Amino acid sequence: MRSDNVKKGLDKAPSRSLLRAAGLKDEDFDKPFIGIANSWNDIVPGHVHLNKITDAVRQGIEEEGGVAFTFGVPGVCDGVAMGHQGMRYSLVSRETIADCCEIMVQSHSLDGWVGVTNCDKITPGMLMAAGRVDIPVMMITGGPMEAGKLDGEPTDLQSVFEALGQYKAGKLEEEEVLRVECAACPGEGSCSGLFTANTMACLTEVIGLSLESCGTMMAVDPRKIELAKQTGRRMVQLAREGTTPRSIVREESIRNAIRVDMAIGGSTNTALHIPAIAREFGLDIGLEMFDQISREVPHITSLRPGGPYHMRDLEEAGGVPAVLNRLLPYLEDADTVNGRTVKEIAASAKVLNDEVLRPLDEPYHKEGGIAVLKGNLAPEGSVVKQSAVSESMLRFKGQAKVFDSELDAMNAIMAGEITAGMVVIIRYEGPKGAPGMPEMLSPTSLIAGMGLSESVALITDGRFSGATRGGSIGHVSPEAFDKGPIAAVQDGDMVVIDIPSRRLDVEISEEEMLKRLKEVVPIDKAPKGVLRKYQQLVASASKGAYLE
Repeated sequence: MRSDNVKKGLDKAPSRSLLRAAGLKDEDFDKPFIGIANSWNDIVPGHVHLNKITDAVRQGIEEEGGVAFTFGVPGVCDGVAMGHQGMRYSLVSRETIADCCEIMVQSHSLDGWVGVTNCDKITPGMLMAAGRVDIPVMMITGGPMEAGKLDGEPTDLQSVFEALGQYKAGKLEEEEVLRVECAACPGEGSCSGLFTANTMACLTEVIGLSLESCGTMMAVDPRKIELAKQTGRRMVQLAREGTTPRSIVREESIRNAIRVDMAIGGSTNTALHIPAIAREFGLDIGLEMFDQISREVPHITSLRPGGPYHMRDLEEAGGVPAVLNRLLPYLEDADTVNGRTVKEIAASAKVLNDEVLRPLDEPYHKEGGIAVLKGNLAPEGSVVKQSAVSESMLRFKGQAKVFDSELDAMNAIMAGEITAGMVVIIRYEGPKGAPGMPEMLSPTSLIAGMGLSESVALITDGRFSGATRGGSIGHVSPEAFDKGPIAAVQDGDMVVIDIPSRRLDVEISEEEMLKRLKEVVPIDKAPKGVLRKYQQLVASASKGAYLE
């Protein structure tokens, strides 16, 4: 066992002495050492209950004859960080989380580890560490939050952001906004729609690194604790077998994950996370694969933000196994930590609601949830959640209104300066330019709440929350900081969006584009600390914004 490096032989007496001080007994030195990366904190609602799950994982590890060691990992609540300087740290935290897990499992020679995770960057960060440090590992995600209820109707975090837009448009009183605020998020769990956290939980199950049915099992479901115990027990078995994540996660696994992503209409943030995760597994996955699979796999659910259903509905329809059952004709077989292959799980699953999870020949949309657009405005690509775009916005042409920061755009939207027919351009919010590539749920939700989601488009080199809907196109690459074409757009330029044709263009000549770009002086916000290091190392969003 790897842990023999710290516990076997006379020369390891000093490390054994320290481990005895941490509570180990003589008999423990013959057992597998299993780490638990616990991302609990009491700021993030998706994480406030993770100590209970961690305790159950520990119990399972000990029941199976292992020794459990718990260590902490940071977690950012994107909703709380939204709309201010804090959001610049969210994507950055993904790399920090991967580093934290690598540091702890490597420096203590652990035989395996379990990631107890739930939210937007924590799950991808742990998966990146799993591929980078190829020792046995499993994930358990904490589960979705229940949807709120207001006047008998479901509500969620997206409802709060859009209520602000309705207030600015004079459609809601302040007291009504407060009512939505108090009802939208009823308790523990990751936000209740198919936003980034829940998308990544589902995809973790698909790639084979969490137990069957984990991805959609609700945070308040008492079965979650038993699942955590099973995870702990299975983890010890994998450590004894020497089954590592790279022996499970192959390119077929990643392609299956993208297929499920397209079928359920997952967050556009997966176009950042999946390539970065794949890279740590030694695989090269680009935006082209997302678009190829999107053209093949139909969108068969209608979950928030684009539809009426929430994660509870998908769970009651059969969860991820039921999605796999629907997609069986498209799936490639691949291993999982369950000891059963993806196709075996799919074949044995049942779909329990044909409206929440439609048959392949009766989809909500004929194509998958995400589309990759290219053109003279985004030569390396851009990403849109096409399943959350209305029919009238699939092809759109409008005058550019350009802003060099999210804050400037927000102020203009709230001042009523954005009107139907405009294309809002927000630049210098990319991985390097922001730095940190912040999410922009605030401006998109304001636009939606003001009733402009079918007449105003928003384009950025930053990114969007998984809760975003409408004509919102992000990840425009190259970004403005790298003198990408988005840096050359001026107020009044005509921007053409054609999602079915996968095009994103500005109607200026190549000569004019080159002339303008020669005159561009990128805005450098001269960040300090971790943001400075990130700016110097981060790759393009089209590559997953990993650190080179």
